[in-house]
Amino acid sequence: MSERFYLYDDLENTKTRFVSFMGENQRFDLAIVRSERHYGKQLVLDMQGSRFAILGPDDLEEEGYLEHAFNMNEEEAAELKEFLSEFIC
Repeated sequence: MSERFYLYDDLENTKTRFVSFMGENQRFDLAIVRSERHYGKQLVLDMQGSRFAILGPDDLEEEGYLEHAFNMNEEEAAELKEFLSEFIC
């Protein structure tokens, strides 16, 4: 067996927020991970939908980004955007 080639293998301290809330149309179960890895952006994991995205303020403003990343309709994405806008800055 050949030796494994790593592009990187780093350990980093992170701060993770687990939050669950009920929107108008669906329940959101999220893990939001803050680290230095993604240049100030945060890793947002949708634990119910098994999807994730690396998000910053610019991504929240990009039309259709949340819909695509989290496989949501416009109403659901608007609720998620409203919540995430409170602490992704």
